[in-house]
Amino acid sequence: MTRPTPRAVLGTGAVLITSAIVLTGCGSGFSGGDDSASPDGLTSSDKPLTVLIGSSGDAETKAVQTALDDWSKTSGTKVSLQVASNLSQELSQGFAAGKPADLFYLSTDQIAGFAKNGSLKAYGDELKNKDDFYPSLVENFTVDGSFYCAPKDFSTLALIINTKMWSDAGLTDADLPTTWDDLAAVAKKLTTADHVGLAFGAEYQRIGTFMAQAGGGLVKDGKAIADDKANVAALEYVKTHLADGTFAFAKDVGAGWGGEALGKQSAAMVIEGNWITGAMTNDFSDVDYKVAELPAGPGGQGTLQFTNCWGMAADSPNQKAALDLVEFLTSADSQLAFSKAFGPMPSITSAADAWTTDNPALEPFLAGADYAQFPPNQDGAADVISDFNAQLETLKTADPAQILSSVQSNLDAVVK
Repeated sequence: MTRPTPRAVLGTGAVLITSAIVLTGCGSGFSGGDDSASPDGLTSSDKPLTVLIGSSGDAETKAVQTALDDWSKTSGTKVSLQVASNLSQELSQGFAAGKPADLFYLSTDQIAGFAKNGSLKAYGDELKNKDDFYPSLVENFTVDGSFYCAPKDFSTLALIINTKMWSDAGLTDADLPTTWDDLAAVAKKLTTADHVGLAFGAEYQRIGTFMAQAGGGLVKDGKAIADDKANVAALEYVKTHLADGTFAFAKDVGAGWGGEALGKQSAAMVIEGNWITGAMTNDFSDVDYKVAELPAGPGGQGTLQFTNCWGMAADSPNQKAALDLVEFLTSADSQLAFSKAFGPMPSITSAADAWTTDNPALEPFLAGADYAQFPPNQDGAADVISDFNAQLETLKTADPAQILSSVQSNLDAVVK
C-alpha cells in the first residue's frame, strides 16, 4: 500500500488518488464454458485466481505472497500475485480490456465510480465475518446501501512526539495535550530556533483532523458540510499557529512529509499514521518517539482513518473461491501477520486485543478507531480534495472561510 497523501511516497496506509480516474465499464474477458453461478449469486469455476496489489515494498509483497501460498495449498485453487507499479491505472486498464484481476486493492475514493459502471461485485453481505469489521470501515465501502468489499486493514492518525525534545522542554506525560489549548501550549514550549513544535502535511488528509475535532468534516448524513462554522474555526486555529511559528507545514521545515520532519528532527511533534513506524525504524532508528492520541477540540475527539478493501471483479469467473480467499486474508491470523510484517492495523474487532498486546506503544492509533472520520468516498470527491489541498498550501495567508466556500461548491456537485 501507499501512505495516504497526494504525493507518491511509500509507507503503510491507504491509497488516496487525487487525479481523475477514467472508469470504463466491465468487460467480458472471462467468458468460458465451465463457469456457473451458485445460489448466492457468485460465479464458480476451476479457473485460477489473480490478485492485484499496490505494495509499499518487499515486506508487504512477501507477506501477501505467503498468505496466498498458504491458502492455495489448503484450497487447491491456484492463485497468482501481480504487483502494480500504478494501481489505479492498471485497474482501469484491466476493466477496459475485460481482463481485470479477480481480487485487487481498492481505495475508498475509487469504489463509487467502479461500482457505478458495474465493474465490481458487491459481495460484502456474503462474508462469514462481515459483523466483525469495524462499522466505520464497512461504511467506507458501502455504496447506495450495498456493502461491496471487505476492508483489508486500516490506519488512523495520531500525535507522534520526539521524546528527547519533549523532556528537554521540561514536559512529562502529565503534559500530553488533551485540548487545543494544551496543544498550542506544548507546541510553543517545544518550538526553538532549530525545530518547530508541530508539523504536518499541507493537506486535508492531515488538517482534516482539526476539522473533525471542531465537530465538522466534509460530508455528514449524505450532505456536503465543508463550509460549516466548525470547519472555519478549525482552519482559523491552524492558521493562527502557522502564523505564530509554533505549527508548520512539513515542506516548510525541509521535509516531504511528517515522518521525515520527525526523523530529521525539524519538528518535535507531527500528525501521522501508524505507517510512520516503518520509516522511523528503517531511516531514523536513532530518534526515539512516543505516540499519543490527538487532542480534543470544541467538538470532541477526532481523527481520520484510511483503508483499502479487497475489491472483487464483477467479471471474475470464480467469485466463490475469491470470497473464500478474502475470508482467509481478513481472518485474525492473516491480518495480525500482515500487521507484524508491514504495519497496518487489523480491520476486525476480534483481533484488537491481540494487536494491542503486540503493539502496546501504538495503542493510541487503535483508540482512534472509535471516533475516526473517513474521507468522502463519492465518485469525484478525490478531485475535490485535490483542489482543497492546493488551497490549503496558502492557508497561512488565505481566508479560511473563502477556501471552504470553494470546497463546498465543488463538493455539492459530487455529493448528491
